Amino acid sequence: MPAPLRDSAVPKHEQLRAILLQKCTRELQPGDLMTSERNLMQDYGVSRITVREAIGQLVNEGYLVRVRGKGTFVAHRPVQSRLHLASFTEEMRALGHQPTTLVLVAEEGEAPEATARALRLPQGARAYHVRRLRLADDEPVSVDDAWFNPELLPGLISHDLTGSIYRTTADRYGRPIERAVQTVDAQGAEAGVAALLGVKKGAPVLHFDRVSFSAEVPIEHTHSWYRADRYQVQMEVGQRAQVTA
Repeated sequence: MPAPLRDSAVPKHEQLRAILLQKCTRELQPGDLMTSERNLMQDYGVSRITVREAIGQLVNEGYLVRVRGKGTFVAHRPVQSRLHLASFTEEMRALGHQPTTLVLVAEEGEAPEATARALRLPQGARAYHVRRLRLADDEPVSVDDAWFNPELLPGLISHDLTGSIYRTTADRYGRPIERAVQTVDAQGAEAGVAALLGVKKGAPVLHFDRVSFSAEVPIEHTHSWYRADRYQVQMEVGQRAQVTA
């Protein structure tokens, strides 16, 4: 049972913040309702000002979110990714999340014009099309729409596509993904992507357009849409070395 907070060198709002942070990260799940202000006041013998200060700090830090007329809820913590070359599966595991994948499309079809150019295929050529919904801890994070060169990866879509395709290209075909060229921009989610990600049409998403290479050969062209509230990109930026005469 909760015990009233005592006066100490640590202010009561900081004591309460630590208690609520423990609840957010270890006891409750994202989307769970936090104990009401009134009950927190009674449980810990503190004022409304103290409760609001503690909750306000956690809201500002992204652990809690207030919903007018409904209460305060545990926030969905965004996945924070370093900008580097890795499969979604490997990246999520490295970050301590449990990745899962739903395969939506796995077929051979005519490659879009931009994809044919990216994969150095003739216009009208056929390629493997794989569309997947990627989740972290059972929460939708991204929709990946990928095309692969079938001449380099024959029979790819007959394999298990719920894990890392990068692992498959390396282990089964001897074609590890060694580098990629990608652009990132902000978009409003179109209806199909919004439905899969569980957001409203037009909600902000991060869009990645990537061409992946094995040696100098392009084997994958992918468009990915990530929920902006559940995925963050972290990068380290350095000053370009200058050469002086």
